[in-house]
Amino acid sequence: MLSLERLRILHAIDTYGSVSAAADVLSVTTSAVSQQMAKLERETGQALLARSGRGVRLTDAGRLLSGHAERILSLVELAHSDLEAHRGAAVGDLVAGAFPTAVRGLFPAALTELRRAHPQLRPTVHELEPHDSLARLVRGDLDLAVVLDWYNKPLSLPGGLAKAPLFDDIVDVALPAGHRLEGRTDIDLDELADDDWIAWPDGGFCHEWLLFTLRGKGVEPRVAHHAEEHATVLALVAAGLGVAVMPRLGRDPLPGGVRMVPVRHTMHRHVYAVWRADADRRPAIRAAVDALRTAARRDA
Repeated sequence: MLSLERLRILHAIDTYGSVSAAADVLSVTTSAVSQQMAKLERETGQALLARSGRGVRLTDAGRLLSGHAERILSLVELAHSDLEAHRGAAVGDLVAGAFPTAVRGLFPAALTELRRAHPQLRPTVHELEPHDSLARLVRGDLDLAVVLDWYNKPLSLPGGLAKAPLFDDIVDVALPAGHRLEGRTDIDLDELADDDWIAWPDGGFCHEWLLFTLRGKGVEPRVAHHAEEHATVLALVAAGLGVAVMPRLGRDPLPGGVRMVPVRHTMHRHVYAVWRADADRRPAIRAAVDALRTAARRDA
């Protein structure tokens, strides 16, 4: 009898290209991956991995078994989904991951609604950046992820996932009180070419989007400070240390000394719910997406 978990590890090596990458995705050590692969080779009586330089590659038998593993893992997910659908109720565990402002702005209301409408469902949420949520979703640690991309910079989704739009989160500009443009009804980003900027951490998806967008308007931003938490960004703006773009989701309450001004040509980020396509029929997934959409309408 082949071990389902060992098949999952083999498929992860095939998908991510190395033992170390598979270990990272599965949150185990490389030695544990190697030990499980040795056991799987004994179970099958065939070599599944071969040395290739400093790494390994799948043998022909390994690739063959990995293809079967993908279908087997998909069928297991589909079986869970069908059983829950047959029961006809949103029940059991539902583990979600979401970026910080979605956890703050959407999940309190969504979880409250799920608890009221589906008392046998046990939802939990983990605060994660989108790329972490997607990695954990693919490997089966999460059932649902709430992720984002920008109107001019889409996020690439791995294969085998389904998504549904929740809402578009509009972005404004945060100015310190007394800024020369604070009385405007709207502004263009190129009017802030000479200002210091407060940006997301260097190298992150949102930071790259900010640079991409400003440079597209002919502005080479002078980034003075980096901060991840919106409350920290707003505190720096309030102190007069720069300007920032600020999505509306989960940003209230505003500190004194900050003025929000809309962008003349509206900017927004798309917020999605994502799940494994094999779990599409799970009532719990549908219930969670409905609750998140209801929470988004309240926040709008």
